[in-house]
Amino acid sequence: MKAVAGKLVVITGAGSGIGRALALNLAGRGARLALSDVDATGLAETVRLLPVTEVRQDLLDVRDRAAMADYAASVAEQFFGVDVLINNAGVALTGSVLELDYADLEWVFDIDFWGVVYGSKEFLPYLIASGDGLLVNVSSLFGLLAAPGQSGYNAAKFAVRGFTESLRQEMRLGRLPVQVCCVHPGGIRTAIARNARAAAGEDQAAIADFFDRKLAKTSPDRAAELIVAGMLTGKPKIVIGTDARLLDLLVRLLGARYQPLITAASRRRVPQRLGTGSSTDRTKR
Repeated sequence: MKAVAGKLVVITGAGSGIGRALALNLAGRGARLALSDVDATGLAETVRLLPVTEVRQDLLDVRDRAAMADYAASVAEQFFGVDVLINNAGVALTGSVLELDYADLEWVFDIDFWGVVYGSKEFLPYLIASGDGLLVNVSSLFGLLAAPGQSGYNAAKFAVRGFTESLRQEMRLGRLPVQVCCVHPGGIRTAIARNARAAAGEDQAAIADFFDRKLAKTSPDRAAELIVAGMLTGKPKIVIGTDARLLDLLVRLLGARYQPLITAASRRRVPQRLGTGSSTDRTKR
């Protein structure tokens, strides 16, 4: 796919951050859009910011498999097919394995992994039928390397990477007309850290502040620009940000030996925990 003008692009998590930036970028290229989010206010603001284009907006919880199936069928019927799907919706979770509740681990997996699986499976037949489909799944830098305190998020994003790479091979093996991309953003200036969940005893406000000040170096607009460029040049793996590119290189050079370096860096830089206990819900997407 060399251009998106006139193509129908579906984006989940379009109410803010990278999702909103992708919608603006693709609308500027003449794409038709089907946008969804769980945040009605954020989604309406994204639509308000768009240039004049054909846009559909839906409240959608990507954890709801039946809702995703209905949504895919409805979008395909309205627009007479689907050309591009970007599974972008995601959340973050901080806390040690000892402290995290099962409910929090299930929450991050339900959104970050199962949301991608549901979107991919329900839209894939329509992407194949388009004759020139494009599927983009957003993983993370933490789908390339692991970090302490990120076990649940790491697991979900590694799972997205494995699922996507396997799906890409299946499309090639079956000679099916769908290009599959996996995106690995580093620190992007979005609200993901501020809207995350954390185990009780973790100072979520300090963690979010640290992320925003020290780690979030790439703007959502720049991330969207790089994602779209990678999509249209057929990149199977799109790594976003200098931080992500350098750490990806480190992992590929050192293998598992990168882990002591990440542990040492975390000990020096990550805000200290306040205590221990059961997890608490601090999320607002």
